Amino acid sequence: MQSEQPKKPKNWDWRADLAAARDVEHRDREGYRGFLEWFENWRMRLRLEPSRETARAFWKSEVVKAEKKRETWQLEQWGTAMVWFLTWLSFCKDEGGDCRTVSERVRDAVELTGARRGLALRTRRTYGQWCARYAKWAGTGRRAMDPTVGRDWLAVLVAKDGIALSTQKQALNSLVFFFRDVCGVDELDLEVRMKKTGKRMPTVLSVAEVMRFVAVIEPRYGMAAKLQYGSGLRLNELVSLRVKDVDLERGVLTVRGGKGDLDRITVVPECLKEALRTHLTKVRETYESDRKKGLPGVAIPLALGRKFSRAGESWEWMWLFPARDVSVDAVSGVTRRHHLHGAVFNTAIKRGAGEAGIAKRVTSHALRHSFATHLLEAGTDIRTIQSLLGHSDVRTTEIYTHVAQRTNGTGVRSPLDAIFQD
Repeated sequence: MQSEQPKKPKNWDWRADLAAARDVEHRDREGYRGFLEWFENWRMRLRLEPSRETARAFWKSEVVKAEKKRETWQLEQWGTAMVWFLTWLSFCKDEGGDCRTVSERVRDAVELTGARRGLALRTRRTYGQWCARYAKWAGTGRRAMDPTVGRDWLAVLVAKDGIALSTQKQALNSLVFFFRDVCGVDELDLEVRMKKTGKRMPTVLSVAEVMRFVAVIEPRYGMAAKLQYGSGLRLNELVSLRVKDVDLERGVLTVRGGKGDLDRITVVPECLKEALRTHLTKVRETYESDRKKGLPGVAIPLALGRKFSRAGESWEWMWLFPARDVSVDAVSGVTRRHHLHGAVFNTAIKRGAGEAGIAKRVTSHALRHSFATHLLEAGTDIRTIQSLLGHSDVRTTEIYTHVAQRTNGTGVRSPLDAIFQD
């Protein structure tokens, strides 16, 4: 006698239930929906489960902000909308239903499948975010699983949103993974024709601008900024550095698991060696404090973690730029010290550029662009720069030949200069 298979929980949809709710006036439904969409977007961004505690945190952090003036009628309507949602949520849980939105269900399915397939966490998150965005556009799970709907969505991204070529590829790869690996579609042709975008010149700081910038950036982020410029690192490579990756004696910095999951070697600036030794002394103090408090060790690659369970507690695996506070690990759920968050560092870069009076769109990647451009201007050959940057194709590196200051990167002298200098 075959055992009965457990029933899958019924999917509940608060949007559909709100549209059909008899206890909500027709004129209030749009206001409720707008507020609850705001709540859902916030919750999804922070990856929080729908609950009363999450609703309370949202209300405190987003609704009643001191710097935001809210009208009385807004607070009343939003409060009533949240009460309606929490009541709906209670009914859903009592009935054993799945309260997640279609976006969440698709995102979770993509990330879970990606984990089984061995995709990197960042890739899983990227695919999950794109597929969640697609599922929200599709509206229902049934429509989201239809490749023709996915084809239409990709067309909308290109035609209406005008996304860049690299972004198109990212969205396409995400949907291909969703349909093939999650939905099990064997023969898939989304009939996508990539819309090529024009070549864009990288933002490059002059040497004088770099000097002004490093002089004013907040001291907490100064070492990281100098090392990114001095070694030509990507943002993720910079914040993921560990103590063992910096060899001050040889002047070598090893980038592990860079783009394409490739390792490479780059330079440690001579002028930073003593400052890095001082920095490592401070990091050691943080490390020793964590050990005394009995905190779990830092996160390390999963395979190595299974083989050497205590490796994360060793000094050589400590982050070179540890976060100020401990936080919950997104993968394991363990509270431990993470590395400096890339978004926090990028924000500090933008603040520093503003204080330095640099009238350019400066992100942390501009420091990497400046590293390559200044090396080229100093006479370093393009192949060496390609190796230091970790580019798989030299054509990617050649973009810097267009911005190097050999007479403004064009090889042409302006006729105006000839008039005033001759």
